[in-house]
Amino acid sequence: MHRVGNAASEEILKEFIHDDFLLQSETARRLYHGYAASEPILDYHSHLPAAEIAADRSFQDLYEIWLEGDHYKWRVMRANGIPESCCAGDGAPYEKYLAWAHTVPFCLRNPLYHWTHLELKRYFGINQLLNENNAKLVWDRANSLLRSGELSAQGILRKFQVRVVCTSDDPCDDLSSHRAVNHAQNDFRVYPTFRPDKALAVQDPVAFNAWLAQLEAASNLSAPTLASFLNALKQRHDYFHALGGRLSDHGLSYCYALPCTERQAAAIFTKVRGGNSPSQEEQEQFASFLMLFFGRLDAEKGWTKQLHLGAIRNANTRRTLQLGPNTGFDSIGDWPQAATLCTYLNLLEQENALPKVVIYNVNPADNYVLATAVGNFQDGEIAGKVQFGSGWWFLDQKEGIEMQLNALSNTGLLSRFVGMLTDSRSFMSFPRHEYFRRVLCNLLGNEMKSGELPNDEQLIGNMVRNICFENAKQYLGLELAPASERRAEPVASV
Repeated sequence: MHRVGNAASEEILKEFIHDDFLLQSETARRLYHGYAASEPILDYHSHLPAAEIAADRSFQDLYEIWLEGDHYKWRVMRANGIPESCCAGDGAPYEKYLAWAHTVPFCLRNPLYHWTHLELKRYFGINQLLNENNAKLVWDRANSLLRSGELSAQGILRKFQVRVVCTSDDPCDDLSSHRAVNHAQNDFRVYPTFRPDKALAVQDPVAFNAWLAQLEAASNLSAPTLASFLNALKQRHDYFHALGGRLSDHGLSYCYALPCTERQAAAIFTKVRGGNSPSQEEQEQFASFLMLFFGRLDAEKGWTKQLHLGAIRNANTRRTLQLGPNTGFDSIGDWPQAATLCTYLNLLEQENALPKVVIYNVNPADNYVLATAVGNFQDGEIAGKVQFGSGWWFLDQKEGIEMQLNALSNTGLLSRFVGMLTDSRSFMSFPRHEYFRRVLCNLLGNEMKSGELPNDEQLIGNMVRNICFENAKQYLGLELAPASERRAEPVASV
């Protein structure tokens, strides 16, 4: 391990995270620096708390902004023998941070090693490989900058030229924070994303009915019947639209596409409303009925529907009961995806009610399945109407990004791709866009060098620029705030 103040350690990091990091050819370097690096960010899928943006949250220390809620880090810390008290448990903030600093040197070849040092450099100008020996220096340096106020929630959005953040929101959320941010004189916008996963969760009648009571309160509508339930959901969908929302999102193991008439759905709803558990088939029928309903709502308003497919969630029951969901006990699933996805999209297409759709895959074995499925439903009117989305969750690292880009390129149009997103709960995750852009430019630049792509920098560079920002801007139709001429001052390196 390298010690605090060790010149060799600092030099190693300068050679590691440098201007041409991940860029293996001169062509790749020209693409990145000339076309990608300066593009603003449109982060159209995240889990950032809108309330913290509205309040312009200030972070007291590196734990708060960096480790709080980060299940990526918790997973590798557990694998490194770190006790749960220092992961998602009740350990003191500095104790948890030291446990992470101890773990970082063991993360070589894990993408967290790249992300950790990109984040330290981009946010705090820290040019050292994090380890136990320099942990205190890094902690003090980062905390000093955090307490200066420059790296508040809103300050971070400005620093990274974030033009739009789209959050993930339950239909019952009041969205007051989104309204507050967008009514202020900001050079960014925060829009809600309609995520009605709990509307499908009829397998637990107690939880479903408790959520339904919240929906009734939010919509100010009683929902004793299926028809009134759908009306309440539509009212909330309208409310999201009125506040600028133009996206929905669903986290599904696989698409639901069982036949289900309105009468059958009404019977299932009545059964659950009465506190009785539906069968597995009834659960899927009800979900299938609702997913078609939500698709129609999105199509009517010109929204974009996002489908996140294939994850096994909360696989460790004991730990999930102890710590709750989203604490690092999820993994890649292996459900058949092709038939149900195509059936679902086709049912909407037959009604002329297929909205724009972005499909995210978490299982690399399904990349070509989903990449070819999207080609079945392009309509010749909206360019890239159905998208094979960016590498997601376990695949948002270099290899996973390249696999997604290759599958998309080989079966569709990379030039129409809407690009990267953070999918994060952390304000420290915006360098993920830089990481993606470097991987993209390296892939294209190397193919230009080898003659697989024409050596036309402007042709390829314009495609890069579009993938970084312009495609998403045009495709999603979100209103942008006027761009500020202000740019954050670079942070001095240590």
